[in-house]
Amino acid sequence: MADPVTEDKPVFVAPGADFIGPGHSYGSVTDHISGLIFSKTRKGWWLGLAIGLLGLMALNLGLTYIFGVGVGMFGINIPVGWGFAITNFVWWIGIGHAGTLISAFLLLMHQRWRTSINRFAEAMTIFAVMCAGMFPILHMGRPWLFFWLLPYPDTMGLWPQFRSPLVWDVFAVSTYFTVSLLFWYTGLVPDLATLRDKAKRKFSKIAYGVLSMGWRGSARHWRRYEVASLLLAGLATPLVVSVHTVVSFDFTIAILPGWHSTIFPPYFVAGAIYSGFAMVIMLGLPMRRWFHLEDFITVRHINNFAKMLLATGMIVTYSYVMEAFMAWYSSDRLERYVLWNRYFGPGYGWLGMILVATNIVIPMTFLWSYRVRTNPVSLFLVATSAQIGMWLERFMIVVQSLHRDFVPSSWGFFRPTPTDWAVLFGSLGLFLTLFYIFARLLPTIAMSEMRDMVHKTAEEAGVIAAAE
Repeated sequence: MADPVTEDKPVFVAPGADFIGPGHSYGSVTDHISGLIFSKTRKGWWLGLAIGLLGLMALNLGLTYIFGVGVGMFGINIPVGWGFAITNFVWWIGIGHAGTLISAFLLLMHQRWRTSINRFAEAMTIFAVMCAGMFPILHMGRPWLFFWLLPYPDTMGLWPQFRSPLVWDVFAVSTYFTVSLLFWYTGLVPDLATLRDKAKRKFSKIAYGVLSMGWRGSARHWRRYEVASLLLAGLATPLVVSVHTVVSFDFTIAILPGWHSTIFPPYFVAGAIYSGFAMVIMLGLPMRRWFHLEDFITVRHINNFAKMLLATGMIVTYSYVMEAFMAWYSSDRLERYVLWNRYFGPGYGWLGMILVATNIVIPMTFLWSYRVRTNPVSLFLVATSAQIGMWLERFMIVVQSLHRDFVPSSWGFFRPTPTDWAVLFGSLGLFLTLFYIFARLLPTIAMSEMRDMVHKTAEEAGVIAAAE
């Protein structure tokens, strides 16, 4: 709740507390963030939404072909039974991990720098999981029977095959989505009440009023809000590890060389956080520039983004090295051949070289520089490189491990079709469309938490103590 001392007076940042720009009060924080919603729609927003809708049209076209003709519209064949669909599924699930990590884990660790980025990172998680969830269903062949994967009582006594990794994915992803959605919405409630009070139009007042669930900002409301946030954070934090671990089991339970590996669970989790933070950077930096949020997403935030990207990138690099070492140390000629084929084999070897360059060489070379870490343009380019590399990594794991198995007579190549590309770029269009709509209708930065940051900053600066 607003403190009477700092309601209208600007609060200047104490030395070292540079998570919010100087000269902000409770009122200025609220006006700036809520003004992004109630102000006139900018041309840049319409342009971004148009790009997203264009990708969404490509997705609809691809889905029409798949539903009408079948999964044969994908480029899958024998032996490559998994193609772009599973590659995209693993990639999108990984992108959704950073939002939960920022929101839940950093909240439990009392890290104040999460305040400016947790809201749009949580929204990124929700939209990424929505994009990921459609790919296993599309890959089923009969997507209209997806409910067979759920343990519902039916007259035929049909129950899911709980030894199937597809069933594990359904339970893991649905649990992750439910907890993330509840956590995101719980954090939105105080801000929805603020928008309700500031809205001018009757429809907006009613809509935000219904969504705010009668929030009045009383001490009881704040106490229950904090308890609910901590409980949901405690539930969400293990999910960061468990969900992508379950996804990695899709591969590790197979006896196929290149998949049957005990390093996959931590390897997948680290890669998920790596690609997730890369997406946070790719979304946060343009939003910071276009919406003039330099006082809320400061240079220190950008530096912390880059440090997290560097740390997780080092873990991913270590995983690559250990994967190569274990293939050599095991003396298994099949494992050695799969490793060689990924980087030097025919057809896909050049992708392995691009993977190493984009996922390891570029980030690990430039992120050690403070100037690169704090420069929005260079950091955006490095994050884009890492994102491309992480998609190629998923493609390498899925496709290159399948196209040459134990029997040379069944070897083959996977060639993506236009439908594959339409669904891939269409999922990006769906993600951008949802994110742009979110940025227009809901606060991209948590106003209640930023006001609390102003209060703490005022205490550090001695403003409140001096007034008292």
